[in-house]
Amino acid sequence: MAHLLLSAFLILATLLVVFKLLPWRRRRFPPGPKPKPVVGNLYDMTPVKFRCFAEWAEKYGPIVSVWFGSTLNVVVSSPELAREVLKEKDQWLTDRPRNRSREKFSRGGKDLIWADYGPHYVKVRKVCNLELFTPKRLENLRPIREEEVMAMVESIFKECTKQGKQGGGSLIVREYLAPVAFNNITRLALGKRLMDEEGKMYEQGVELKSVVSEGIKIGAMLMAAEYVPWLRLFASTKAEAAIIGDREARRDRLTRAIMNEHTQLRLKTNDTYHHFLDALLTLQDQYDLSDDTVIGLLWDMFTAGMDTTVIAVEWAMAEIVRSPRVQRKIQEELDRVVGSERVMTEMDFPSLPYLRSVAKESLRLHPSTPLMLPHKATADVRIGGYDVPRGSIVHVNVWAIGRNPTAWKEPLAFRPERFLEEDVDIKGHDFRVLPFGAGRRVCPGAQLAINLVQSMLGHLLHHFEWSLPEGVKPDDVDMMESPGMVTFMRTPLRAVPTPRLPASLYERT
Repeated sequence: MAHLLLSAFLILATLLVVFKLLPWRRRRFPPGPKPKPVVGNLYDMTPVKFRCFAEWAEKYGPIVSVWFGSTLNVVVSSPELAREVLKEKDQWLTDRPRNRSREKFSRGGKDLIWADYGPHYVKVRKVCNLELFTPKRLENLRPIREEEVMAMVESIFKECTKQGKQGGGSLIVREYLAPVAFNNITRLALGKRLMDEEGKMYEQGVELKSVVSEGIKIGAMLMAAEYVPWLRLFASTKAEAAIIGDREARRDRLTRAIMNEHTQLRLKTNDTYHHFLDALLTLQDQYDLSDDTVIGLLWDMFTAGMDTTVIAVEWAMAEIVRSPRVQRKIQEELDRVVGSERVMTEMDFPSLPYLRSVAKESLRLHPSTPLMLPHKATADVRIGGYDVPRGSIVHVNVWAIGRNPTAWKEPLAFRPERFLEEDVDIKGHDFRVLPFGAGRRVCPGAQLAINLVQSMLGHLLHHFEWSLPEGVKPDDVDMMESPGMVTFMRTPLRAVPTPRLPASLYERT
């Protein structure tokens, strides 16, 4: 009897799967690698996904089907298809797919990054556009950014002059960029540093960085089980839930402690808000923001701003030290506009077109988030003439688009002059270069990121001459990426700085 019941169950399950898939078989999906039973293409992908997708695009075309288990993923790799996804048909492609970790951490999408498109997203986006990232607020917070960048300059100068080096020794560039980005985002968001100038984190900083890092690890750990549910039978779901729950609890304890500090300080001083957390707490009633949303927005800022700036500047410096011609042109412009009797400020940006072009060119070749964040189809839609059913996940391969030979002349060459020859917007209006996305889900903090990247590059190149360590040639620099949603250089850049300004200009005032 048991055997008969088991056989009947298997037949019924098979029929259900067949009937579910029949409508899909009549659809015209984009071409792509042939999926394997059950797992799809999960185990065909190489660790650096956007490079893998770009290779498949060369073989199958600019729109590719990739199956994660039974979930269809569509990857587009041309400006025309990016425009279709992000502008022409974005009303059906604005939701976010959330795995178990993201669902838990965002409280079901109560933040901005992982929220589905709807009234909540529109409201929170309005808060960001009208209250948090306005030109006036960014200008008011400019002294914080400039102070942190000068702290970086001072730290590098001390290392250069230590034991009489005077530019004779190399350093790992990333180690000096990280404190700037970390302290900048915590000061903008919370009004205080969580890392000292030597890169040592205070207790709250250690906890914050740990929560973010664990989130990345959890996401990688759960990937296969997200798309092949029966794999969860071979893993301890209780252990996974405990890890996710512990991370969430630690995040909440840290954030609520900081929120309480700010609330008490505001009650004592009766001061108007100056930082993002103060703004959110002050505007909470006006915009009907839940505590979950306030916490979610803060962590969106941390996760979006903590590493991406470091990544962008390190890649730019790698390209610059490999190209003495570009470095010379930047420094000639800085010497002409700023001179050697003062330090550069963000007020100089309009007079530094080549510096701005260098930042754009680096972001074209090395976007910090090469696949952007994924989009989920809320209805059946056609992209590039192919069917994309509701529930499918759509990726825009920004890295491949920035290197697309139909969109760019000499696409692999680092040639900032292309952005002097043509005025190209990089904040979502030109679909050939999309470091901040486009459409309804374009990054609201794009201008803040651009300002900080340009400021860091400008100061690094105004204050120092940069060269490769002795015996290292430009082609020896490892220009491959590490795996992940954001892409650091696989091998941290090591370079030699030599001071080029009077010593008094390396000290913070």
